[in-house]
Amino acid sequence: MTTTVAPPAHTTSHRVALARSRHAPEVARKITARWLADCHAPLGTAFDAMLIVSELVTNTLRHTSGPCTLMLTARGSELDIAVADTSAEAPRARTLTCADERGGFGLSLLDELGARVTVAPSPQGKTVHAALDLGREPLDLGG
Repeated sequence: MTTTVAPPAHTTSHRVALARSRHAPEVARKITARWLADCHAPLGTAFDAMLIVSELVTNTLRHTSGPCTLMLTARGSELDIAVADTSAEAPRARTLTCADERGGFGLSLLDELGARVTVAPSPQGKTVHAALDLGREPLDLGG
């Protein structure tokens, strides 16, 4: 019998604390775009990731009063986009009948983009993770 063990997936990540500002989603998108370009991410994945980042950071501005931290992690063929904030309240999906004109469809949007969303509580609040499958090929992490 032969046993084959896959080599460990190479991981790279980027973490940045974002100032609480109306410009935070734009800054987060630019940081994400630059980091994904450095990782040679597929263009479609980069656009989806920037939309997810924008949604998650915007939610911290709308629903919390403290700062947030953006964390991007590429591990093998998966991209994890995480935003930590100071609220312990988990996001909840809304239906068409309860969403107001200012939004309420963020979780549905993330689902439509193929993101697997999880929420990890922490003593400081929570971290919302959105994991994207990058397809068969892992990102070119230069290593």
